[in-house]
Amino acid sequence: MKRRFCLLLLLICISGFSFAQGKMIKIEDVQNRKYYIKEIYDVQFMGKSDSYSFTKDGKTLWIGNLKQEPKESLRLEDISPKPSIFMGLKYISDNEFIYSTENNDKYIYNLKTKSTKKLYSIEKEWNFVEVSENNNIAFKRDDNLYVNIDSRIKQITNDGSRDIVYGEAVHRNEFGIEKGLFWSKDGQKLAFYRMDQSMVADYPLVNTQERIAKHTPIKYPMAGEKSHEVLVGVYDVNTEKTIYLKTRENESTPEREMYLTNISFSPDGKIVYVAKLNRLQNHLWVESYDANSGNKLITLFEETAIKYVEPESPMVFIPNSNQFLWLSERDGFNHIYLYDNYGNLIKQLTKGDWMVTSIEGFNDKADEVFFYATKDSPIENNFYGVSLKNGKITRYSLGSGTHNVAFNSRGTLFIDTYTNYNDTPSKSQLLDKKGKVIRVLNESEDAWKDLDKPIIEISTLKANDGTDLYYRMIKPKDFDPNKKYPVLVYVYGGPHAQLVTNSWLGGANNFFMFLAQQGFIVWTLDNRGSANRGYVFESAIWHNCGDIEVKDQMVGVNYLKTLPYVDSERIGVDGWSYGGFMTISLMLKQPNVFKTASAGGPVIDWKWYEVMYGERYMGTPQDNPKGYENASLINHIDSLKGKLLILQGYQDNTVVPQHCIEFLRNAVKKDKQVDFFLYPDHEHNVRGKDRIHLYKKIYQFHKDNLLMQK
Repeated sequence: MKRRFCLLLLLICISGFSFAQGKMIKIEDVQNRKYYIKEIYDVQFMGKSDSYSFTKDGKTLWIGNLKQEPKESLRLEDISPKPSIFMGLKYISDNEFIYSTENNDKYIYNLKTKSTKKLYSIEKEWNFVEVSENNNIAFKRDDNLYVNIDSRIKQITNDGSRDIVYGEAVHRNEFGIEKGLFWSKDGQKLAFYRMDQSMVADYPLVNTQERIAKHTPIKYPMAGEKSHEVLVGVYDVNTEKTIYLKTRENESTPEREMYLTNISFSPDGKIVYVAKLNRLQNHLWVESYDANSGNKLITLFEETAIKYVEPESPMVFIPNSNQFLWLSERDGFNHIYLYDNYGNLIKQLTKGDWMVTSIEGFNDKADEVFFYATKDSPIENNFYGVSLKNGKITRYSLGSGTHNVAFNSRGTLFIDTYTNYNDTPSKSQLLDKKGKVIRVLNESEDAWKDLDKPIIEISTLKANDGTDLYYRMIKPKDFDPNKKYPVLVYVYGGPHAQLVTNSWLGGANNFFMFLAQQGFIVWTLDNRGSANRGYVFESAIWHNCGDIEVKDQMVGVNYLKTLPYVDSERIGVDGWSYGGFMTISLMLKQPNVFKTASAGGPVIDWKWYEVMYGERYMGTPQDNPKGYENASLINHIDSLKGKLLILQGYQDNTVVPQHCIEFLRNAVKKDKQVDFFLYPDHEHNVRGKDRIHLYKKIYQFHKDNLLMQK
C-alpha cells in the first residue's frame, strides 16, 4: 500500500513537473518555427487587376479579390514542372506568373489555361545571375562575365581573376550596393562593376580541415591603407561591344579610389547615372554618362558635409516624365527630393523630423509616390503616399506598429500586414484608399500563447543632452517587484541598426524571451549612433566611436540601478560585431558596473577594420590618431574586472580574427583572464544549427557567473 502511494505521488510529481516545463521554451527550440508567428507571405496584387495572392506555407497559393474571400486555389502538385515553392512569384499579367523549379529553371504558369511555358534555365555553374525584363541573362562563370541572349551565350570579359573582379558588389557592400550587374529597362545594355584589387593587401585566413592547413587569403583593405579601384563597364547587346564610363578626371590616386555607387539607367537606356563619392566620404557628385561612348555628360548636383555623405539608394524615375526622385539626409533627416533630368531641384517632397526609409513606387497616374517612413513614431515603419502636385501626405497603413504593404497598380487598394509588441503578432487586411477595412485576410495567434510569456515594456529615457533614447525591458512572466533580479544588457549601438521597434516582441527574439524565462531581466537601449533617428543622432559617433554610445548606455544602466527589483551587483552585457565592440567598451570603460560580458566578433581597434565603413565613422588612423587611440580597447585592458567571454568566427572576413587575437595577446601581457571560444567554420556570425550552440554558450556563461551568483 505504501509502495503504491509513493508510486502515485511520484507520477503526480512527474506529471506536474512536465506541465510546468511545458510552459517553458527549451533553448534548443528558440529557432523552432513552432514558436514564430504564422503569417501570410509573398502578398501581392496580380498584374494590373484587383485580385491578389499569397501563401501561408509555400505549398499552396491563395487567391482572392474584392468580391470573394481568398481561398486555396493552387497547390505545388497542380503545376508541372512543379515549383520549388510559392514564394518570389512574379506576375507578368493578371493571370500569369513566373516561377522557379528546384533546379532553378524559370517557367510561366497561366492560371486560366493551367498551362506552363519554359522561359529559360539557370545552370549550376552560373553565379551572380541577373535577368532583364525581356529575359536576357547576365552571369558570372570562372571569374568572367557572360550573357545569354536568346539561348546564345557570349563571354564579355576575359581577364577576370582573384585580382580583377567582375559583376560583384564592390566597396564591401557599403552605400546600398547589393549587386554588381545592372540591366537597362529594355534589356539592351548591361552595366557592371570591374574591381581591381590587385593593390589591396592579402589578409590570411586558414582552412584547418585540410590534412595540412591551407592558406585561404582574402583581399581586405584596412582603414588608412590602399583601397581597391573600381570602374563601371557597359556592354551593348546589339553591337556586342563594351565601353567603360570615364568616371576619372585624371589618374591620380584620389580619383582612382573614388566610390562608384547607386548605378541606374535612364528609362530609355541611353544614359547611365552614377553617384560618385570621394574616399573621405564628405563630397558626393551625381553624374550622368553616355551609355554608348562612356563620356561624362553633366554633373546633376553635388552634396557635401563636414562629417560624411552616405548615398544608399539610386535615383527613382517617375514614369512617363523627365523627372526623378532622390533620397538624401541633407536637411538632417532622410527625405525625398524631386529633380528634373538635368539636375535642377524642383522641390523637396517630404520634410520633418522623421525618416523616409524607402521609396516603393507610384500609382498608375504617376502623380503619387508611395514610401515607408517613421513619420508617426521613430520606432514604427508606416506606409504613406505623397502627391507630386501639392505635396499632401496620406497614411495608408492602419494600426500602430511596423508595416509591410502591397498595393494595386492604380494605388487604390492596399494589403497591410503589420505587427506591434503590445497585442498584434501579425495582422493582414485589405484596405481601400480611404482606410476602410474591406476584409481581414489573416490574424495570427501568439506563438507564445501556451508558454509562460515574459513581459515586454518599451519606453524612453533622456540622454545627457535631453535626446529621447528608446529602451526595451523584458521581465519574467512571474515578475515579483519585491525580488532582486539580475540584468543582461543586449547592445548593438552602431549605425544602420535599430533594436527597439514597435513590432512583435518589441524587436526581440526568442532567445531573449528564453533568458527572461530563466530569471533574467533583458534590457536593450538604442543609443545615439543607431539608425532611423536622423543624421545628428546617427553621426554623433563620428571620429570618436565608443564614447557617446557608452554614455548613453550608462543612462540606461543608471536607471536600472534605481529600480528596487534590479540587483545592481549582477548586471551583465552581451553583443556582437559593433555590439561586441560596445560590450567590451562598457566592460572596460565602466569597471565595477558589469559583472559579466560576452562579446561576439568584436571590433577591438578600428585600424584593423575595413576602409569604407571604418573611415566613414573614424576617418583614417593618420588623420584621427587621438580618436583611434581612445577607441582602441587594447588601451583599456588594465581596467578589466569581472568575467569576459569573447566569441569569434575563425573565417570572419568582416571583423577579422586579428582583433580578438591581439586583445588576448595584450590580456596575457597584462595578466588579465579572458574566456575565449572559436567557431572554426563560421564567418562573421554563427548561423544554422550551430547557432543553438552559440546560444547555449552565452546562456551558460551568464548563468554560471551572474544568474547563480548571489
